[in-house]
Amino acid sequence: MAVDTLYTGGRIRTFDPERPWAEALGVTDGKISYVGDAADAPTASKKVELNGRLVTPGIADTHNHLLLGFDDLAVSLDQVQSLDVVRARIAEFAETHPELDWVCAENALYSVVEGRRPNADDLVGVTDRPVFITTYDQHSVWLNRPALAKLGILDGGRIAWGNPEIDATTGEPTGWITDFYTRAMTIDGLAQLQRDIPMYSPDRRYRKIANSLDMAARFGITTVVEPQVPLAELDLFARAEREGRLTSRTIAAIYHPVGADGDFRARITEAIRDTPQHGRFKLGPVKLYADDVIEPHTAAMLEDYANRPGHRGHTSLEPTEFEKLFIELDRLGYLVHTHATGDWGIRLTLDSIEAAQRANGTRDRRHGIVHVECLSPEDLPRFNALGVTAAMQPRHASPDLVAGTWMENVGEQRWDRAWRFRSMVESGARVSFSSDWQVGEMDPLVGVYSAMTRSRLDGSDSWTTGERLDLDRTLRAYTTGGAEAFHHEHQLGMLRPGHLADLVVWSGDLYDMEPAQILEQSADLTVVGGRAIHDARGELGGAPAASNLPTSPAADAHCGEHNHEH
Repeated sequence: MAVDTLYTGGRIRTFDPERPWAEALGVTDGKISYVGDAADAPTASKKVELNGRLVTPGIADTHNHLLLGFDDLAVSLDQVQSLDVVRARIAEFAETHPELDWVCAENALYSVVEGRRPNADDLVGVTDRPVFITTYDQHSVWLNRPALAKLGILDGGRIAWGNPEIDATTGEPTGWITDFYTRAMTIDGLAQLQRDIPMYSPDRRYRKIANSLDMAARFGITTVVEPQVPLAELDLFARAEREGRLTSRTIAAIYHPVGADGDFRARITEAIRDTPQHGRFKLGPVKLYADDVIEPHTAAMLEDYANRPGHRGHTSLEPTEFEKLFIELDRLGYLVHTHATGDWGIRLTLDSIEAAQRANGTRDRRHGIVHVECLSPEDLPRFNALGVTAAMQPRHASPDLVAGTWMENVGEQRWDRAWRFRSMVESGARVSFSSDWQVGEMDPLVGVYSAMTRSRLDGSDSWTTGERLDLDRTLRAYTTGGAEAFHHEHQLGMLRPGHLADLVVWSGDLYDMEPAQILEQSADLTVVGGRAIHDARGELGGAPAASNLPTSPAADAHCGEHNHEH
């Protein structure tokens, strides 16, 4: 037989238990048609000489906020450690953009002001225009006084997209807004944001999706899951598909706000029914929140925060109400992915999954718990026992992100509960890795390095090193694990005959490298359904970060069973 494209001359890690490694791989009509020895390889219309490079299945980034990609009209505060630098960047941006009514900024660190949260007073004198700043995890917002005034918060007004913090002594708003991301994606919250904050206009949000997908292609990501899409913004993805911008396969999780009723769930079912079951876009799971995040003390903890005696955070709903909601979503056939960071939030989610299985007789739904940042030892074996996917982000465990606020809030006595990658894998649980872009870098090799080292990117300050993973198990979580999380393992996540040809040619053989060397590597070729969506060397006649490519029926074959099951 002859194949369309043959990859040969390197190492091919298939993750197929029947043939874990191969020397050559053939692709025909968008699917893998040959995996085996180079000596037995068929003839090919086109040949890619690997020259010792590594081929793996395509990366499945199962938690990637395409909608939050960097805004080209906002100030980047990524990794800025100093309040002086924050003030200088915002002042410079305001001066060079006099046409903007609002000055928006992204990715601020909680620890940018030592010993406390930032407040409006920290921005006095920077600009007389309103300033809107999101934190790196998108769960909090920092406003200056003109913004507080314009939004009516100074006069005691409420906002639909967050909870203004009030100073206990003065009774005045501090300029800090909590519970932002859960409230901002409600119908009322999003409508108010789009009305008041330019960064949330549909056109700017669409540009973020398109730019984020271009990045995904460059980084070897062949499947990307946008983990929290409001129903009101589904049309942005329909537009991206119409305009050929969905280069990677894209799964959208629909956000289910706290308090949403049966009418809202009927709208979810209608949206899924009306979404074509072909092409590269799919509606995936329903997204819930069991709690918030540890940095502002709003994640739900089983014991007091180390630096706030008497405070344990809170769950998103009263526990019995959360369990009832979960049972109902499971009964309706939805795959549910639940944000849970604190050990109480994680336990509540596991309890609810167990209750749903008892009530509904559910088998192999593969509900996911997202983040799993602080896990009680008693709950570790429950992931495997209940068939729950641990959807985790290796970069989150890096001291670059968690030294200071996260570590201090949790307390050293609970650090052994943090991001238990190795323990989770060795327990037999299903694990999928992802970036949580833009909280962490989208590049999966940064995540690979973080899982292997548990250190800063410069190699320093390794911590909780007993939870390190080796390269092979890390890559499996980024590929096969991601496919399994969404019931796609019969078509994606492995390189085996009959599977869709979603693969990556890396710039070198990662298995022959130390972790620091892996950080220097990149994706040379990203292939979805046999077609290059990124071609750094022009090996398949494409271009770096190629976009607007036409797709073939084979490339867009339906990926396994749908995540909404009846």
